[in-house]
Amino acid sequence: MSPATETPDAPLTTQQRLEAVREAIAVAAGAADRSVDNITLIAVSKTQPAEAIVEAIEAGQIDFGENRVQEAMEKWPAIKDQYPHIRLHLLGPLQRNKLRDALGLFDVFHTVDRAKLAASMARLRDDEAVEMPSCFVQVNTGEEPQKAGVGPLDADEFITECRDMHGLNIVGLMCIPPTDEDAALHFSLLTKIARRNNLASLSMGMSSDYEVAVEMGATHIRVGTAIFGPRRF
Repeated sequence: MSPATETPDAPLTTQQRLEAVREAIAVAAGAADRSVDNITLIAVSKTQPAEAIVEAIEAGQIDFGENRVQEAMEKWPAIKDQYPHIRLHLLGPLQRNKLRDALGLFDVFHTVDRAKLAASMARLRDDEAVEMPSCFVQVNTGEEPQKAGVGPLDADEFITECRDMHGLNIVGLMCIPPTDEDAALHFSLLTKIARRNNLASLSMGMSSDYEVAVEMGATHIRVGTAIFGPRRF
């Protein structure tokens, strides 16, 4: 099932879109004999104004995702002050010079992808007693040069380094499949890497393929357009 269709004359509200996505998740989970309780829906709120985010919160949404630290810093502190139960996920590339700001705002990082970043996180934790978030290692399953992420062949070594050398709280893996390839093949690859590293969480699936991701075992799906509509800026 796809989210409800809207027309220029009859636009859907954020709450209506959110309800449609939740229904689609439930159908996909049922088809895979899974419980929806084991699937976290992350509402990707990049480029969306605070009023749209608040509408989703008032509709019961708890987990939100942002791609850019600077954009998140401009709108999320006030929202989190008003709604302290919200969990904020960093979904975009993280530059080391933004690390301290990110650690002060985000609850989960989905894009740990290189040794220097992992080392910087561990150093900040040790030097300043900064609390570390739960982390996903980003795997570039399509080995696309323009995308961030550790290569599939290097993933095992990097996961071990993050855990054993740096002591990071690695809870799972994340991927963004190539747009012109079957997403299921990449979800399958990510699942295999996670299993052999005893990682239970899989961040995979977006607006175009989240139902497939749910059927293939995703524990976290990242949905933006299907909830909020087109980007605002």
